[in-house]
Amino acid sequence: MGDIVHAQPVVADLLAHAPGATIDWVAEAPFASIPAMNPGVADVIPIAWRKWRRTLREPATRAAMRTFRERLRETRYDWIVDCQGLLKSAAVARLARGAHRAGPSWSSAREPLASLAYDRRAEVPWSLHVVARNRAIAAAALGYRVDGPARFGLEVPRFEPPWLDRSRPVAVLIPGASRPEKLWPEERWIGIGRLLVGRGLRLAWLWGSPDERERVVRLAAACGGDVVDATLGPQAVRSDPVDATSFLPPFLSVADAAGLVAAARVVVGLDTGFTHLAGALGRPTVGIFCDFDATQCAVSGDGPCESFGGIGQVPPVADVAGAVTRMLDADPPRA
Repeated sequence: MGDIVHAQPVVADLLAHAPGATIDWVAEAPFASIPAMNPGVADVIPIAWRKWRRTLREPATRAAMRTFRERLRETRYDWIVDCQGLLKSAAVARLARGAHRAGPSWSSAREPLASLAYDRRAEVPWSLHVVARNRAIAAAALGYRVDGPARFGLEVPRFEPPWLDRSRPVAVLIPGASRPEKLWPEERWIGIGRLLVGRGLRLAWLWGSPDERERVVRLAAACGGDVVDATLGPQAVRSDPVDATSFLPPFLSVADAAGLVAAARVVVGLDTGFTHLAGALGRPTVGIFCDFDATQCAVSGDGPCESFGGIGQVPPVADVAGAVTRMLDADPPRA
């Protein structure tokens, strides 16, 4: 998901270079709604490789793969650009019909063998931020120069679920991660949650797995006040949304989660796709990195973003609280 978010500025770059270009995007099916939010993307072609690889011998999987292949090859493209530089993305690049294929060089690709799939290979320094790397790969392929800041340009429909009341501004907190090493201690989340409540914000806790749901239930309770718990469906909501301090959403699709994030006054999250999406949507965003590079993969976007931590570096509450305070002070609520 993060890779898709980080590559969105390539669309604005390509259209600035070739205003009449038609751009299609291949994305894993659960994340296909992200490029669909980009008005510069004409069509999104979903692929379900994560699902298919577990059931390759089943007839239904083989039929789905044939359907994907047929749709991918309906159009002959002038350029096929692979920003990921992985074997699976290179395989898609080879499968698509086109005149030229571009991607990172052997020394620049995350999986060097992937570079053999391209006839135009870009040497991209590893020192660049991941968004800048993506932009450089496409620029090298089509022969234009990258100018100006990255423009994500995503558009999200307004999200107005019955369990969420926006009479006061909402902060979205994203305390879940793909592996335990990325987690931030719960007492630090509670400190940030109480800070935000003290600043007059309500808390919406985003989650995506049973373990993450249990974590947000604990965190919301520890931050005090009434909690609207929609995690078990509408029938489980007991508190009045108007009186709530915390909102626990049900399991949300990527599109609905984007709608929630897009309306947040501020977002605080771990190194996850949704945190990076918050930055791309222009929301003031604080990224917490506990086991990943917080410089080259720092949260970035069309609004103020700050990132803290790194590999083996767990950021203190004071760093995150300082960033939150700066962002809230810089953009006081409207009367």
